[in-house]
Amino acid sequence: MNIAFVTGEYPPMQGGVGDFTFEVAQAAQALGHTVAILTSTAVGAQSSAIPVQRIASPNWTRQDVGKVSAAANAFDMVNIQYQAAAFGPMRLPIHALPKRLNTPNVITFHDLRVPYLFPKAGPLRKRTLYQMAQQSNGVITTNPQDYAELQPNTRIKHLVDIPIGSNIPCDPPPQYAPQTWRANHNITPETLLVGYFGFLNETKGGETLLRGIAQLVAQGIRVKLLLIGGETGSSDTANNADYNTYLNQLAGQLGIQDHVIRTGFLAQQATSAALLACDVMAMPYRDGASFRRGTFMACLNHAKPTITTQPQVPLPQLQHGNNSYLIPVDDHQALSQALLTLQADPALREKLGTGAQTLSANFTWDKIAERTVAFFDTVLATS
Repeated sequence: MNIAFVTGEYPPMQGGVGDFTFEVAQAAQALGHTVAILTSTAVGAQSSAIPVQRIASPNWTRQDVGKVSAAANAFDMVNIQYQAAAFGPMRLPIHALPKRLNTPNVITFHDLRVPYLFPKAGPLRKRTLYQMAQQSNGVITTNPQDYAELQPNTRIKHLVDIPIGSNIPCDPPPQYAPQTWRANHNITPETLLVGYFGFLNETKGGETLLRGIAQLVAQGIRVKLLLIGGETGSSDTANNADYNTYLNQLAGQLGIQDHVIRTGFLAQQATSAALLACDVMAMPYRDGASFRRGTFMACLNHAKPTITTQPQVPLPQLQHGNNSYLIPVDDHQALSQALLTLQADPALREKLGTGAQTLSANFTWDKIAERTVAFFDTVLATS
């Protein structure tokens, strides 16, 4: 199959959608399919065997949508990687792409957050998403919650839920040793190193994270918080920057500035090394744990005991005390208590880490690509 992936983000840009697109395209290529990326000139050059056509402007205007539509005629299937923030400041033209395409197409919704569109768009914002889904030949959701929202819509032709995988392989640099890494960062063996991976915005629970750490510090616990990754991605930087400014101020108010370490953006091997150095990961999402988050999947893939929040919809695979440690949303006291419990129980940490790694084996990129291409086949059979 000749597949085009349309995306507003792509490496070396920073962002989960770009990482996902690279991984699934690479895995589809390994399965014997021909793949290419259709994206914008905002994407810089990279060394990759996957062809990248930078044909849209960073604003993704109507003219750009027309260019993408014309380029898509050379392919059997077009897969639109959709997240509103990735497609320019107004974000309206991209929603017309499925209707303009002559090629069968599938949308992968990384979330169903409504686009901005224009001032006072109101209910039109959600309606635009639904219309886009209905005009496509098929839709992939990346989490059960979004699948449940779209499933009642009988005008969607084909719908499937395919969770994403880890956006960071467990591949530290040669001769890597966690204790050496910690020593190089002035982190003693006795210190509880709590990791958080990914960008911080209002959905990620940054305030809960800082207040939970502050509670440990107040109790005299030797603890450090390692924030792994850059502060903002390449899309929607203003919202992330404002929230990170607030978090920096909050850390000062709580008196824990010296207990917080920011790595900044890291290459894949350096990110893997930082993850492996942590004793425990804390990912207290305000919207609950979800398999749509590549950063959470990276924690599992690195066999890290991970504290996260109760999912909004049931995730039977996520089992408290077996492969994760689940706490309520917006509860820094529960986070603090969970950290104390795991600090005092190395056997539980090992059990959770082993369970996390076992769970992550269900979300490898080759399996994700196989399911995705099988869905494309189903769509093509009826298009």
